[in-house]
Amino acid sequence: MSVLSIGLFAKGQKGLARVQKLDGIEVYILSEPLREYEVVTSVDKGIQAESILTGGLFNSSITDKVLQFIRKARKQGATFDAVLYSGGKSLITIKFTGNDKTNKGLCRVRTIENAEAYILCEPLEEYETIITKDGGAKWKSILTGGVINNSIEEDITLLIKKMRGEGVTMDGVIYSGGKSATSIKFAKK
Repeated sequence: MSVLSIGLFAKGQKGLARVQKLDGIEVYILSEPLREYEVVTSVDKGIQAESILTGGLFNSSITDKVLQFIRKARKQGATFDAVLYSGGKSLITIKFTGNDKTNKGLCRVRTIENAEAYILCEPLEEYETIITKDGGAKWKSILTGGVINNSIEEDITLLIKKMRGEGVTMDGVIYSGGKSATSIKFAKK
């Protein structure tokens, strides 16, 4: 076991998760891989035709958005192990360096609105679910006729605020596809 992984697991598993794979590719959304990597390429999302054609009433799910990025990167000829989205309207493709597979598929998630955001990943720590909420209408998209759409972090921020507005106290939120998220509370040890 590497020194890095010993240090991380000695602190506990708070904020650590196992990422999902889409189309055979590890997906790190607003999270940081625990393994070292190098950047291969950057990919912009481009225009979302379905959003424009429906005047902003229809927007892709997070899974569809990430799959669009992956397919676009492959069309550009990129060879990569994973995709990493840190914010905005683009992501990077990455290749892992070294042979250490100890932390394969593991990441540290970002905190948004004082809640750990598990986006397309599963917490390693035990938890219980509280409520699931749909994102609802995307006003930015509707008001601009689908030309401007929310970023992933804007969507998750709105979902967290919506849940808190209903009095939900949470430690984190799981956003694993579709257009809804589930608030969670970690088991006390």
